[in-house]
Amino acid sequence: MGSSSSAQQKALRRSESFLSELASHADELLHGRFHEQYAAICYRKAPECVDAQVLVVTSRESGRWVVPKGWPIKGKKPHEVAAIEAYEEAGVRGKVKKKPFGYFTYLKQLADGNRVPCIVGLHLLEVDQMLQDFPERGQRRLEWVSFIEAASRVREPQLKGLLLAAERKLRKAKGKK
Repeated sequence: MGSSSSAQQKALRRSESFLSELASHADELLHGRFHEQYAAICYRKAPECVDAQVLVVTSRESGRWVVPKGWPIKGKKPHEVAAIEAYEEAGVRGKVKKKPFGYFTYLKQLADGNRVPCIVGLHLLEVDQMLQDFPERGQRRLEWVSFIEAASRVREPQLKGLLLAAERKLRKAKGKK
């Protein structure tokens, strides 16, 4: 078995673990209140690269790979919150799409140990600026990776699918130019 097969098996185990965790909270998911969050798929199209790259960050609590996301902010629209989170968590700025690209669900571990079901509106953000200084600098790891690599790193199956769909959309848009 090659290393890519090993990586695929590891990614599959992470997804299975996530799904069994969701199953154990089925009652909450089916009958409870969903909390809203907003996130950004931050991408860049480097001239020297054929394909776009996406930015993944680690969560502060568990260190798992995620995309920048956060809670609603009073007076801000969802796409504005996604852009604010991208700046605060990763120090990137750019053009954010107003319309959500998609949605995914996950269980958010709160500081008190409880888990709440969240639905996350995902917005595409084309990065045009990377800042050296930003609010959560040093609290997270950041990496630019291929969309396929990002999909293998994140835990949430719906987010995996959305990352791959975003790559297809960007590739298709590039072909039209």
